[in-house]
Amino acid sequence: MMVERCTIIGVGLIGGSLGLALNERGLAGHICGVDLHRENLDMALAAGAINEIAELPEAVTGADLVILAAPVGATPPILRQIKDYLQPGAVITDVGSTKQDVVARAEEILDSNCFVGGHPMAGAETAGFAGADPYLFENAFYLLTPTTRTDPTALGLVRGMVDAIGGVVMEMTPREHDLMTAAISHLPHFVAVATVAAVAGMPVGERAMALAAGGFRDTTRVAAGSPRMWRDIFLSNRKQVLQALEYFQNAVDELKAAVYRKDEEKLMNILTGASATRRKLPLRPKGYLPCIYEIVVTVPDRPGIIAMLAGLLGEAGINISEIEILRAREGYGGTIRIGFATVEEQERALQVLRNKDIKCRRKG
Repeated sequence: MMVERCTIIGVGLIGGSLGLALNERGLAGHICGVDLHRENLDMALAAGAINEIAELPEAVTGADLVILAAPVGATPPILRQIKDYLQPGAVITDVGSTKQDVVARAEEILDSNCFVGGHPMAGAETAGFAGADPYLFENAFYLLTPTTRTDPTALGLVRGMVDAIGGVVMEMTPREHDLMTAAISHLPHFVAVATVAAVAGMPVGERAMALAAGGFRDTTRVAAGSPRMWRDIFLSNRKQVLQALEYFQNAVDELKAAVYRKDEEKLMNILTGASATRRKLPLRPKGYLPCIYEIVVTVPDRPGIIAMLAGLLGEAGINISEIEILRAREGYGGTIRIGFATVEEQERALQVLRNKDIKCRRKG
């Protein structure tokens, strides 16, 4: 057990997942949950993510560790509300997607060195506790942003928590964090929202949305995220988001000009460069595994087919790293993607399944 008493403020997707992970691994003796939504609290209590429901500021009294899992805009007001109730030596950390403003405000409000900025690079499409998962942080990068004021003991506690729940710690300054997340997280969300708004505003928008297939859905998936959370992120990281948008605007202008001029060579160069860069991305962006070695299996539509595949591979001592249904037609069948950590496991899986006359192939 790392701490006797932990308080999680905000038991939605991230806070709820942290509660599940801490309790499942026995890392906290008692977890107190705080949330504006009673439904989140009831589900978290029933699932064992928290042991008690309470309200601020009393909820933090006696807590060794306080985790702020509320929208970034709510963090400073919460800190002001709880600061006089924190016991000496209590460690406070957050999970927000922006860090410069949050960390600076936290150190000013608390007037201490007990705050450790944090940001787990993990999530899901389902908001609230309904999407919580005790393994959400497994092999996921978890960014920590200590400053020169940060107490090494507080940082060590948060690092230990991240390690214990399966996360991969990366330390950086708050400024470095905000520049990087503006590029790889905030800009894509901005573009996804703008794309949805653009298509919806077209004269054919309603009919186009009805026909939207994989490309549109994949590109705009993140636009379904919490509007309040993303409003706070864009405003909190305003300078870096606008800087990233300048680069994006330049790229759009260049691509637009090539299409307008019917410049085949320029267009081909832009498309080829983007394709090559995209293909260099790790197939498993969530964690340290640089590659996932995949196979595609074609199976009939019948109950238990996935369990059968998992059973065959498990009996052969082959561990599945990822599994996904790619296509399915009810009554006929579908294709399933299975990923492995090593090429040896990929080859053995192909052999095991082919020996059972199951159609499968290596995914290129």
